[in-house]
Amino acid sequence: MVTIQQEDFIESVANALQYISYYHPVDYIQGLARAYDLEESPAARDAMAQILINSRMCAEGHRPICQDTGIVTVFLKIGMGVRWNSELTVEEMVNEGVRRAYLHPDNKLRASILADPAFSRKNTKDNTPAVVNIELVRGDEVEVTVAAKGGGSEAKSKFAMLNPSDSIIDWVLKTVPTMGAGWCPPGMLGIGIGGTAEKAMLLAKESLMDPIDIQDVIARGPANKLEEMRVELYRKVNELGIGAQGLGGLTTVLDVKIRDYPTHAANLPVAMIPNCAATRHAHFVLDGSGPVALEPPSLEDWPTLTYDVSTARRVNLDTVTPEEVAAWKPGEVLLLNGKLLTGRDAAHKRMTDMLSRGEKLPVDFTNRFIYYVGPVDPVGEEVVGPAGPTTATRMDKFTRQMLEETGLLGMVGKAERGQAAIDAIRDNHAVYLMAVGGAAYLVSKAIKGSRVLAFEDLGMEAIYEFEVKDMPVTVAVDAAGVSVHQTGPQEWQARIQSKIAGIPILA
Repeated sequence: MVTIQQEDFIESVANALQYISYYHPVDYIQGLARAYDLEESPAARDAMAQILINSRMCAEGHRPICQDTGIVTVFLKIGMGVRWNSELTVEEMVNEGVRRAYLHPDNKLRASILADPAFSRKNTKDNTPAVVNIELVRGDEVEVTVAAKGGGSEAKSKFAMLNPSDSIIDWVLKTVPTMGAGWCPPGMLGIGIGGTAEKAMLLAKESLMDPIDIQDVIARGPANKLEEMRVELYRKVNELGIGAQGLGGLTTVLDVKIRDYPTHAANLPVAMIPNCAATRHAHFVLDGSGPVALEPPSLEDWPTLTYDVSTARRVNLDTVTPEEVAAWKPGEVLLLNGKLLTGRDAAHKRMTDMLSRGEKLPVDFTNRFIYYVGPVDPVGEEVVGPAGPTTATRMDKFTRQMLEETGLLGMVGKAERGQAAIDAIRDNHAVYLMAVGGAAYLVSKAIKGSRVLAFEDLGMEAIYEFEVKDMPVTVAVDAAGVSVHQTGPQEWQARIQSKIAGIPILA
């Protein structure tokens, strides 16, 4: 009979969470590198390059792939022959491992978990508690799978209770375009079919822990109906032309994973959960011999790329004018320099409440730009930790008031804007710039200074002022209201369909 020591379990969980914060799974890197080599869309190719370069930097520097270091989910298969030498419950041990990992002084991770979610939403400060799933199995080992799931991709999770006669493929193809780009494609889609509502969601999440192998399945041919469905969905989702970061292109998903379970005759539950460009998970086994330290991957598995900004337009944020902004073209790459304000959900809510009460804001936004970001705390000599963008659509409901009442000139965030925000941007001759989700460490290297200006009590959601040098962004909505997240996928879906039909494409 195997005995698992409390400290061995805690240390192993903490080690694994640190490991996945800066090492992508190698199968993801190989899949993305293949997609990068095949990509024909310049905008999508640029985004993939940033993700791959960022990933290598994180692997070398042991800093987080994404500023959103995720909510921790742990899947445990505990052998019924296992004994525990522990004063803590299994969940308490998991949470102690999370606590140690996220407060590690050499690589502190962002605490994103809020208690009392419906009301006070107070940060727990150490990213606990985790979501723990326990299964008792035969044997005398403990199998552990840890994952850190970003909020942007988790927010795009979908569930439907279909009729038994409905088409799962039709539902997926109808639903994926409604998810926008906030889940940071290219990534994976996990699909759960059957069971009950909660079982389908669990199956979808578990499927995302499986290795990327769709090219192997295609090469040898599907072995069963589920593999046939995987291949069909992989091809048809990519034919939608959504592309990397929603900019339009050939690759939206690197794989589609499916798990199923028997269900009631009257039901067809289907869940779909995307994994983003910062996919993070690892698997290990405890057998009583001590803690587990995962073997670092070889950097030879990462492509060596350089980011070419030779054709980008440099912008001085300290002197930029509305006339300059009006000249920027959709899809154009800019390099931002100067002082950049930050603020996201909590700061925007507080500011718009103040404006509605007729109060003066603590920061002057006239002709300024605001970056939707919640950075990781710095370590060592860093000015700021990884600082990639958060999903911009969450700020849509604040956009018109901010533009019309503060003199704000532009915004920087992740993924698309909704129509209400696009209309407000057009009406106020402002602009929305997109930074690449999944390139947080790369972005942070462009930040040369950082100070809190207001709302310090909000922690990572406070208003900072960054001093940036050559921070890469793409014009996603121009001053005329043209959105590349609308035009890009439309163009590339048409290109793909033309190629399938054998119709020549005129440049």
